[in-house]
Amino acid sequence: MSKPTIAVALIVKNEAQHLKACLETVHDWVDEIVVLDSGSSDNTEEIARQFTDKFYVNAQWPGFGPQRQLAQSYVESDYVLWLDADERVTEELKSSVLAAVANNAPNTIYQTARLSWVFGRYIKHCGWYPDRVLRLYPTKLTQYNDSLVHEKVVVSSEMTVENLNGDLIHFTYNDMNHYLVKSAGYAQAWAEQRERKGKKSSISQGILHALGCFIKMYIVKAGFLDGKQGFLLSLLSAHSTFVKYADLWIRTETEKMPEKF
Repeated sequence: MSKPTIAVALIVKNEAQHLKACLETVHDWVDEIVVLDSGSSDNTEEIARQFTDKFYVNAQWPGFGPQRQLAQSYVESDYVLWLDADERVTEELKSSVLAAVANNAPNTIYQTARLSWVFGRYIKHCGWYPDRVLRLYPTKLTQYNDSLVHEKVVVSSEMTVENLNGDLIHFTYNDMNHYLVKSAGYAQAWAEQRERKGKKSSISQGILHALGCFIKMYIVKAGFLDGKQGFLLSLLSAHSTFVKYADLWIRTETEKMPEKF
């Protein structure tokens, strides 16, 4: 039997700052790199083509889940390893991925610990570590679901989930503006998705969920051990939680702009 092949797949937009460093951690040991762009205006394409000719564009953004599904349709290898441009594969993780692919266990998918660098510090508490994410699986076995945001790999009862060794390093936010823009996008997508399902919200729900988020991250998950960054991240996460519930409330519970006034 021939050795199973492996592809790295990414969905990207305006990732010139991170993409080269990300792909440098994988290009020399994977068989294929697939990059699906959603309409970059920087030199993301130029950087990607230094590592692969499998660069595609789908500027009609369908949501994170459907975009990942489309990217996977371009993968020809036996296994797919998903990365974001702001992530880096460590040597230990690389060795673990290669061992898993070589072993080629049936109906098995793999998750990795992710260690995030946020505002000048690795966050090891706040519920952010080990932050295991499913990222490696046989290409024909499964795919991401249809969620517009916070998409997940579809896992059936017949599948076994195994842990990979090593960390996936995640350079989460470039600065505060990056955090706010990224957070606003997630909140909008979350509210839109809930609205489609007929869900509603209230300001009081937003306050309660935000308060619960802060208590969980900063106290229960020991975010205080991450210093000022732990406090800031907990506070910002509480704010983001409130915003998504407030967005849903505005969409579903408030009057629309009057046509006549």
